[in-house]
Amino acid sequence: MSNRHTIILMQTSQNRATRTFMDYDSISQAMDGICGLYERKLKEINPAIRNITYDISDLYNFIDGLADLSALVYDHSIQAYLPYDRQWIKQRTLQHLMKLAH
Repeated sequence: MSNRHTIILMQTSQNRATRTFMDYDSISQAMDGICGLYERKLKEINPAIRNITYDISDLYNFIDGLADLSALVYDHSIQAYLPYDRQWIKQRTLQHLMKLAH
């Protein structure tokens, strides 16, 4: 499951022009990318603070605040991408951060 190409589909506001995608070589890299988006947003909002900390509920609020967020993960066995929703992404970001903490 480690090297499954993952595409994150995201829309940051109700404006359709904010639709974008990011692609990663693995689910783990994709979850890291989502955390990085949130961390960049925090730095943008708080430019004077050097070390910004947050907890999982803050990250979840960021994810929930996006107009749309989903993932397409390549499944080698069927040679196709499987869709996953916002809730799955939240679960996977938590798992990802827990692995990084240990």
